Amino acid sequence: MNIPSDLKYTKNDEWLRVEGNQGTIGITDYAQSQLSDIVFVEITVSEGDVVKQGETCATVESVKAAADVYMPVSGKVIAINHSLPEKPEVINRDPYGEAWMVKIEFTNPSELDQLLDAAAYEEHLAQKE
Repeated sequence: MNIPSDLKYTKNDEWLRVEGNQGTIGITDYAQSQLSDIVFVEITVSEGDVVKQGETCATVESVKAAADVYMPVSGKVIAINHSLPEKPEVINRDPYGEAWMVKIEFTNPSELDQLLDAAAYEEHLAQKE
């Protein structure tokens, strides 16, 4: 299981890369492995949208299940990955790189304190099994 130490995580299996007052969001390696072969991605927010922590920002479907992707923190959407819906399988091979979904500018940076670091996320996954 790939759990990069430089990212923040949610208990819903989203990751957040923090870069100053901005962040990049996607789903974790664990999430994509649970879903298996991803065949569809719909990003449900648009650039300029202001979204709250916990709101849905995307839907991911595989041959066996569908899952919503939730905002780890509140912010203004500054970019979306327009190529991802055309190549959803990228999530299976590169969940932390090419398969990013949304970039935001934080509106409430204190929410970052509620996210898990890599060690806490790994412990969370161990408790699931």
